[in-house]
Amino acid sequence: MTTTLPATGFRRRPLTALAKAEWLQFRRNKTLVYMATVFPIGVPLVSFFLARKDAEPTAAMAAVTFELLALLALLFVQYYSVLSMVTTRRSEGVLKRLRTGEAADWQIQLAPAIPGAIMTLACTAVITVVVYGTGTPAPVNPLAIVVALVGGTVLFSLLALATSAYTKNAEAAQITSLPVMIVAMLGMSSIRGVLPDRLAQLADLTPFAAVSDLISLGTSGTLSAVDESGIALGFGDTVTESGRPFATLALWTVLALVLTRKSFRWDDRG
Repeated sequence: MTTTLPATGFRRRPLTALAKAEWLQFRRNKTLVYMATVFPIGVPLVSFFLARKDAEPTAAMAAVTFELLALLALLFVQYYSVLSMVTTRRSEGVLKRLRTGEAADWQIQLAPAIPGAIMTLACTAVITVVVYGTGTPAPVNPLAIVVALVGGTVLFSLLALATSAYTKNAEAAQITSLPVMIVAMLGMSSIRGVLPDRLAQLADLTPFAAVSDLISLGTSGTLSAVDESGIALGFGDTVTESGRPFATLALWTVLALVLTRKSFRWDDRG
């Protein structure tokens, strides 16, 4: 489906116009809407209530719930939707035409990420209300959770733009997205916990591992979302411990930005 841009105000506010057009296209895609609502909200909440049963909710339960939210939102809402939309726009010649208008390159690249970011924010709000509305202990460091989700949204949007350079069409995105998704899943705390030490150390350096560690520190004050025996840190200590995962997240973001600038394609590969 070809993207149409609202004429009113585009000359003065190209990013706003592009974002509105992308949001309209996003809403019309029933598959994307389904993936952006049912999975990021339903799966984490089902996991939370199954873990809770008749017991009192714990900070560890919250950590696992928010980790699942981040994984599903960043991979399926943010990464995959940006990848498929950008690839489709390029195949239709939309990206090339937009470059002849008032919008800057960065605005054209940013616009497809906005619908996913809005949906991620909405899903996070729902999960937060449900989890902490049931009596779960308050997060130790909410700022760490915000940094994880915002930084993860930026990083996986850039990874989607970089991946689009190697994706011929929207159907091919199902294949080209697999390496990023597999590496992201390796960063889950539950998977890292069962890997051999050397592999676990490598997995600690993956993009989603940084997001997971920041979420765990923010919700429970520990470095592992599945470790209920660990000693919970206070706010000040979590700030110190956040240094390594934050640096990992920042490094991957810079690398993804460089790769996007060098490899992004505006024309259809044919």
